[in-house]
Amino acid sequence: MELRQSDDGSARTHAIRAEQAYVTGLYERLDTVRQQTRAALRAADAAGGRSGYSALMDREARSNEQARRLSQLSGVENGLCFGRIDHRGDRDGDAVDTLYIGRIGLRDESHETILVDWRAPAARPFYAATPVSPGDLVRRRHLHTRDRVVTGIDDEVFDLDGLSDTDRRSLVGEAALLAALRRGRTGRMNDIVATIQSEQDRVIRSRLQGVLVVQGGPGTGKTVAALHRAAYLLYTHRDTLKRRGVLVVGPNPTFLRYIGRVLPSLGESDVVLSTVGELYPGVRATASDPVATALVKGSDSMVGLVRAAVADRQRVPSSSGMSVSANSGSGDEGASGGTRDLEIEVDDMTLRVDHADCLGIRDRTRSLRLPHNVARKFFVTEMLRLLARNQAEQLDPMLDPAEPAYYDETDLDYMGAALWQQEPVRRGLDELWPLLTPQRLLETLYADDAALARVGAEAGLTESEWKGLSRPLGSPRTVGDVPLLDEAAELLGEDDAEERARRRRVERDRADAERYAQGVLEFTGLFEDPMMGASALAERHDDADRPRSTAERAEADRTWAYGHVIVDEAQELSAMAWRMVMRRIPTRSLTVVGDIAQTGSPAGARSWSSMLAPYAHGRLHEERLLVNYRTPAQIMAVAADVLAEVAPDQQPPESVRDDGDPPRAVRVGAEGSDGTTLAEALPRLVEEELTAIGEGRLVVIVPDARHTEIAGLLPDAAADATPDALDSPSTVLTTTRSKGLEFDSVIVVEPGEILEQSPQGGHDLYVALTRATRRLTVIHEALLPDMLGRISRQAGPPLGGPCVEAPGPRLST
Repeated sequence: MELRQSDDGSARTHAIRAEQAYVTGLYERLDTVRQQTRAALRAADAAGGRSGYSALMDREARSNEQARRLSQLSGVENGLCFGRIDHRGDRDGDAVDTLYIGRIGLRDESHETILVDWRAPAARPFYAATPVSPGDLVRRRHLHTRDRVVTGIDDEVFDLDGLSDTDRRSLVGEAALLAALRRGRTGRMNDIVATIQSEQDRVIRSRLQGVLVVQGGPGTGKTVAALHRAAYLLYTHRDTLKRRGVLVVGPNPTFLRYIGRVLPSLGESDVVLSTVGELYPGVRATASDPVATALVKGSDSMVGLVRAAVADRQRVPSSSGMSVSANSGSGDEGASGGTRDLEIEVDDMTLRVDHADCLGIRDRTRSLRLPHNVARKFFVTEMLRLLARNQAEQLDPMLDPAEPAYYDETDLDYMGAALWQQEPVRRGLDELWPLLTPQRLLETLYADDAALARVGAEAGLTESEWKGLSRPLGSPRTVGDVPLLDEAAELLGEDDAEERARRRRVERDRADAERYAQGVLEFTGLFEDPMMGASALAERHDDADRPRSTAERAEADRTWAYGHVIVDEAQELSAMAWRMVMRRIPTRSLTVVGDIAQTGSPAGARSWSSMLAPYAHGRLHEERLLVNYRTPAQIMAVAADVLAEVAPDQQPPESVRDDGDPPRAVRVGAEGSDGTTLAEALPRLVEEELTAIGEGRLVVIVPDARHTEIAGLLPDAAADATPDALDSPSTVLTTTRSKGLEFDSVIVVEPGEILEQSPQGGHDLYVALTRATRRLTVIHEALLPDMLGRISRQAGPPLGGPCVEAPGPRLST
């Protein structure tokens, strides 16, 4: 691709001035459209007219649509227009056809297109054209802006002869991609809408249907390409996706905050961002399990364990008060230590149900194959009928069994309903078939070793495996618990009695509000106004049932079916996590983004096909991104050596950047150094690196076990892996918390310990080494692993002084 830069400063100035005039016109039009949208929003909010709930819904739908449009228009202020493409005319001598490309589409007052949305088919040549296949483009121009001012222009020419003499004299700039890569980090991911490369564009515009796997190494732009894909799909398939929404699943809250600005900057805000630990409504789990426990919780054997745990709570009376195995058949001896009848004391009367009858009702209830809480109503009703029959028999002990009973089934139903109001009866039946929440089921299971042993045996777990699940009541939930909660929710279901009662209360309250509103209208004399009705007045003051956005409704509903799901760092998801994700996308329309070489979770993916093929039903397509835009070649060479050792079947991406400083290793506290300890050297090293990168961002990546210790040495650095941590110039993170992030400078502490901290330690080290965009330093007391032999070695500090190289291999540049 030919790039020419003019030596004529006046020609460059003229070109920028011409583009500034056009961009100024675009912003003026944007301001006008914003004002019109605000006016439409105010009109929708103030609209009266027909009364009734459906009318309220119509008004709110119009209001929500205008609010969404206003949010979109507000989100594109920065970098509204970033590109231009010039098409060759159809015939020799025809004028060049020019299109301007931006974050959204705009039309002038005559409805002529003045800015093309980057997702529109007409904009695709801006991303897809190459020197080998330019189509009819003669030039691609990148516009650089700050606020509303054009600050620079980059030209890529495909057909010099197709340009006018004036255009040829004003060709300017450097490659826009490299210019963007050289900018310092800000703690937030920037969109790449102006610099999307051809292979990324292919990912972004892939079809909606099926499972698309984007396999890409560090720095290949797979995450930001996936986010642009979300914006593209919402634009292209708006009618399909606006009703169901798009879900983006990321590895941790810090990562979600890091990417959170991308979609609004592309004109999209109606997307749900979530971690695996947040996919269950009302739960925000961030804690991790020990390696062995995480492996067990992530395996599909947990399906059997949760199923057995539910069945274990469907009990019959036993002499020890304990439940028996869920699949023990009709005998129900053994684990219980014996059997007994159900006996409940009510009003000086002992009501009794034979053990065999209890067992029969339990088994009939199970045979319905309904969720536990839904089936409970049948179980309780049948048990109450038997208790009522026993009560009737005791009330008339002289009744001749040969004579017809004085009560019928309707009488038993009334008597059973009366018995249900008795606390001993409710307590007794709750012990046999309790109303359960997923949280209660798992928390009580983890705290009961006897129950864990029973259900663990049913699920085929070894003693060490089920013992690893044991923990006291009140322990914090872990990320690994959340898929199990979701699994339990599927098996338990919901008793809708409370929801039906809530709806009845809402209707009563609405009727009361309308009666009150009618009184207000009659008192004020407005009841004859055709624009005002009691229902409309009541609804204006009732926000309880106002419509929410698609994203808000989806996030609060565990059973919501999304239109599309994007999973980033997907190699970290366990088999159980994938079951949870797949429930949210029954159409199997997914974009799966990750790198098998970076799998750090012991329960994560070893291959995409083994994890996803059971769900894809033959619609699994993989795209590979092979170009590393982030990591300088000298740093990537060090990381590639690690990858060759820990995952020789994986290919590292090829770096396009050959700039940046050579990576270095600093050894402290070792023979031959000046005796400086890690505690003394690390703060000085951080200060030195912050000076070197200026306004950029630095991370210190540490072994999991030493996070608290190292954070204590750096009081000015952010230490908690919170969404706001990246606002700090320096941050201390474990490898897991650094996944998906990038920093100008990376300091890796004790790589040998990272290597040894888990069976996936080599993959963790590969991740740590590839977070840097400019500078990489390894600081260590122990000897470096052999796989890091390529890196330059600085023997002990003096930090900030001249490098003293230890013998060893050097990086080739």
